[in-house]
Amino acid sequence: MSSNQSIHNQPLAARLRPEHIGEYVGQSHLLGTGKPLRHAVDKKALHSMIFWGPPGSGKTTLARLLAANAEAVVEQLSAVLAGVKEIREVVAKAAHRTQRTVLFVDEVHRFNKAQQDAFLPFVEDGTITLIGATTENPSFALNNALLSRCRVYVLKPLQVTELIQILSHALNDCEKGLGKFNLTVSVEVLNQIAEYSDGDARQALTYLEIAADFAQEKEGRSEITVDILKSLFQGRAQRFDNHGEAFYDQISALHKSVRGSDPDASLYWLSRMLIGGCDPHYLARRIVRMASEDIGNADPRALEMALNAWQVYERVGSPEGEIALAQAIVYMACCAKSNAIYTAFNAAWDDATTFGSLDVPLHLRNAPTRLMKELGYGKNYRYAHDEAGAFAAGENYFPEGMPKKMYYHPVDRGLEIKIAEKLRQLRNTLGESAMSADSGDVSG
Repeated sequence: MSSNQSIHNQPLAARLRPEHIGEYVGQSHLLGTGKPLRHAVDKKALHSMIFWGPPGSGKTTLARLLAANAEAVVEQLSAVLAGVKEIREVVAKAAHRTQRTVLFVDEVHRFNKAQQDAFLPFVEDGTITLIGATTENPSFALNNALLSRCRVYVLKPLQVTELIQILSHALNDCEKGLGKFNLTVSVEVLNQIAEYSDGDARQALTYLEIAADFAQEKEGRSEITVDILKSLFQGRAQRFDNHGEAFYDQISALHKSVRGSDPDASLYWLSRMLIGGCDPHYLARRIVRMASEDIGNADPRALEMALNAWQVYERVGSPEGEIALAQAIVYMACCAKSNAIYTAFNAAWDDATTFGSLDVPLHLRNAPTRLMKELGYGKNYRYAHDEAGAFAAGENYFPEGMPKKMYYHPVDRGLEIKIAEKLRQLRNTLGESAMSADSGDVSG
């Protein structure tokens, strides 16, 4: 097979990969005049770096172009397939070169600790210059030692205008692109392809290539119509996966929108996650957490609503159950907010950890046997229902040796207004009881 045939058997995105830095589209915040990577390009200098960005943002292409621009030898490894053995082989070859060696590692977040440690010394002494590409947050995926020796550059999804520029080049390139096919493509169609692609250049070129195969013959030219796009692309691509950065960013946005009392943004993020393929049971579980963490006793009905929505989804499934989740989300976004339970529980948890295994006071223990009664279990316990207002003023329910704590501080919103008022009444009663006890001691 000739090299020309081989090229045209490649996908359009592979054929049109830029060959020099001037052809690269996007990431102007890194490559524009005075920007971080522009200096490296102008000086033909390189340093170890990590490119972090979504699929199709140009991480691999940029790494190759920077290496070529610096006249370096490029060695490439896939973190999925390579092990320590392959890393050592690359390092051995690099050590015998006078030319700079760039080790490009795709999906670098998949390297385990042993693999990262294997090339760490050689990054440090300059034997290799590491350029890694990842869709995952490097601060979670990479060792601190390796991360400290690399500069992290964040690549952004491409803008619609940038994608249209790439698509237009593909349509006009007669050697590697689609220029020789006399395609007619309207501005509307280009815009739709760019929007469908969701910032992913590779996806945009793939969509264009597929659409070109279905182009309709018209007056000696082939036309890609809006109807063709509708038939080919039933849904819009979404950057989302159940273990990646986008997943955690979106659930964070949903939670904060509910906490911030914005029902519209809450519905948007709920929809984004459902469209992206998030497990509705996971969302239901998180919605229950929101009800306790951010609403609590300000409106206890929120927790009931969240549990009911979860049960509805389990019984009827999609899409009817998703409406119940949306109903719960909207109600909770509109509720009075309180994190008093959340903060009180965390404070109590800390004390339970700090103070250790303190014994339950004898007066709070049950005494079902004679021996336990003889040992003082339950002695002098005051049964609250026998006291005025069903409140045993002055009774201590904390372990001996531990100071009494006040963890729960109701807010002045929703039902917690009444809860706070009730607690003030009880504490006033407690104060009066203490004063009476003090008065009795003096008179005694």
